[in-house]
Order: sequence, then C-alpha cells, then structure tokens
Amino acid sequence: MIKTENLTKVFRTEEIETSALNKVNIHVERGEFMAIMGPSGCGKSTLLNVIGLLDNPTAGRYFFDGAEVGNMKEKNRTQIRKGNIGFVFQSFNLIDELNVFENVELPLIYLKIKARERKAMVEKVLERMKISHRRKHFPQQLSGGQQQRVAIARAVVANPKLILADEPTGNLDSKNGKEVMNLLTELNREGTTIVMVTHSLHDSDYAHRIINLFDGMVLTEQMKKEIGDLAMM
Repeated sequence: MIKTENLTKVFRTEEIETSALNKVNIHVERGEFMAIMGPSGCGKSTLLNVIGLLDNPTAGRYFFDGAEVGNMKEKNRTQIRKGNIGFVFQSFNLIDELNVFENVELPLIYLKIKARERKAMVEKVLERMKISHRRKHFPQQLSGGQQQRVAIARAVVANPKLILADEPTGNLDSKNGKEVMNLLTELNREGTTIVMVTHSLHDSDYAHRIINLFDGMVLTEQMKKEIGDLAMM
C-alpha cells in the first residue's frame, strides 16, 4: 500500500536549513500494523504527514496504492485523502463547537454522502466505539478516553484503507490507552492498514513491524509478528 524511495524533507528559512527526513525507504503492506519509533525530533511526525498527504517531500518518491503521489498539488492530495486515509492524533483534534455525532459525521459531509446514509453510518460506528450514549455531548464534556474514542470513530466512519495514528495514547492513562490500542488492533484484524507513531514500547508490541528513526533516517527495522497473527493484549 505504501512505498517510499529516498524520501527527503527539508525545512528552510532565511537563516537555517533543517533536514527532517533523509532518504527514507520504507514499505507498508496492505493489512499491516506498523509502528514508527525514535527520539523527539527524529522525523516521525514529518514522515506521518507525508504518508498522510498533508505535506509533500522535498525529494524522493512516495507511492500510495501503486500511484506516485508525493508531489501532487493540494487539491489532488485532498481527493486521495478523502475516504482513503483516517487520522488519529494525540490531542484528539475534535471541534469544540460540534457535538460527538457532528464531529464523527464531518468526514461524511465532505464526501457528500446523503443525510440518511450519514446518520446510519455514524450511529453504527458510535455503537461500535461504545460512545453512542454521548452522541449529544460536546468534547469538553468528555474524558480523554472518550474523546479518543470519538476521534477513532471519526477516523473510521468512512471505512478508510489506512489509519495514521500519531501518539494515540499519549494523553491517556494506562487503562484508556489499552482500550484504544485494542480498538486499533480490532480494526487492523478486519483489514485496515495502520501506521502508528509512538514513544511507547508497550504500544509498539501491538504492531507487526517496528521502524526506528534517528536524525531523519531509518536506523533499524524489526519484524514482530506476521500479518493476521496479532492477538488481543
């Protein structure tokens, strides 16, 4: 599903040039759960942003589902993201002015799905995430664990091929963190490809494979489990 060739990302200002990614070569198979690890500032989130088509590489190539997408214009990248890629962030990134139902419904509105179908899809995913009883609550009325469940519901409501998770348990206690990781594991078992950035060795144990970055380069790669062989923890 994902392949990069000598992926490079350089951030420039008038006075300084910073290399965030330096000739990164990775691949992610369909149905895989991959964790990206490394110290702060090593390029993890930058790599996730490029994979998620939120940013373009400075050099190198990026293939998504067999098509070269690394240097597309924003309009074209947006079209590919829609319905194909779901995002889960450490800070949840819910919209405070929208209630739970409306936050989860938002991607479906962008996809121009009819209201009746949207309602059924949102109700189904809220039930699955065990958050339907909070459908009329606003984010500030929810616990951190509940907010992350809503964020995951929003990420998966359109049945994306790929979920990108950036420190998904970073703001959660161990109990809620484990519940979130079990949800991601369940989604992966059902066929969703997951790429997760994490500092947590515990969370990385859920992955099939771990990529370690250092100074924008792939330092090591470790195979943990075969695809389809991930058990609930």
